[in-house]
Amino acid sequence: MKKVYLDYAATTPLDNEVKKAMELYQTVEFGNASSLHSFGQIARSAIEKARQQVADFLHCQVTEVTFCGSATEANNLAIFGIVKATQKRGLKPHIITSVIEHPAVLEPFKMLAKLGVEVDYCSVDQQGIVKIAELEKLIKLNTVLVSVMYANNEIGTIQPIAEIANLLKQRKAKIFFHTDAVQAVNYLDCDVVKLGVDLLTFSGHKIYGPKGVGVLLVKKGINLEPIILGGHQENGLRGGTENVAGIVGLGQAIKGINNYELRITNSEKIKSLRDKLMDGILQKISGTSLNGSREKRLPNNVNISFGGVEGESILMALDQEGICVSTGSACASGSLDPSHVLMAIGLSHQKAHGSIRFTLGKTTTEKEIDSVLKVLPNIIKRLRAISPFK
Repeated sequence: MKKVYLDYAATTPLDNEVKKAMELYQTVEFGNASSLHSFGQIARSAIEKARQQVADFLHCQVTEVTFCGSATEANNLAIFGIVKATQKRGLKPHIITSVIEHPAVLEPFKMLAKLGVEVDYCSVDQQGIVKIAELEKLIKLNTVLVSVMYANNEIGTIQPIAEIANLLKQRKAKIFFHTDAVQAVNYLDCDVVKLGVDLLTFSGHKIYGPKGVGVLLVKKGINLEPIILGGHQENGLRGGTENVAGIVGLGQAIKGINNYELRITNSEKIKSLRDKLMDGILQKISGTSLNGSREKRLPNNVNISFGGVEGESILMALDQEGICVSTGSACASGSLDPSHVLMAIGLSHQKAHGSIRFTLGKTTTEKEIDSVLKVLPNIIKRLRAISPFK
């Protein structure tokens, strides 16, 4: 049975060009980039080449790119780094985020709240878009950081990042603006000058690169306190021997998508397949509804609620047919609680538990979409017949 993979928001396969680029630094050029001898300097040169590739994509200075072990680490560094730097100056910081952020942002906020930091959460509308008027009201004199994701990992909604940035720039006191762009990098313009953000994070394994490497953009002049102490790697922001092969792979992956015309072409192809899947499900299966905005949405995301049936049952039934999907964020899949994102946009517990996320990628085919639309209606019919949700 040939499997159909529709969980690209969780992770992507390693691109062949990325694999080739990494292999050299896993075997032949295996030096420690902190070493002064030739092996080390070859590794250092490879890291700096990758840093330039990322800077070219983000339209930032090369010195503003910091490599981390994951986007989760990068998010933690951005959030804790700003707060610790503020506290070091003897100030009491106030920070704001949205209620639909990834756990990699929400958990640091929860921890900081426990440690006495003033924290507020901005709600979203039924489409999953941050309420900017509410965000503006939450801002205080001691607000130092706002963190709003560029595109949501569960429902694919795209946030008005540039608009939020303009709002924050109108304040007399500097408010740092961070965006988690993990899901956005493949499809959206990440020019940080246009976006107006101070800090931006993304991950290698969401863009056909390796797992275990992420990026934090820190605009020039911003002072962060490190959260991992050790050596002086990454300009003192992240102690620890660099993952040279991983960084090289991320650089190659970002180079592969740093072609605007090609990115638009791929996005349009994926969007066409996404719409076929989305409309096919909504038309073929009664009692279904789309979660999140249809217009302000990533081109690869379909999140559907199936009335009268439980999402985990759908996932398992599809898996038996060789079709891999998700019930939400892979990082929260161990939880039995309903998705905090779906609850935030007003879904009931039952509808939230009956939701499935399909996310497409650059190798998704029309034949694969057809196969899903062929088997899914019968699966839902069968599960509804035995469901306690009736």
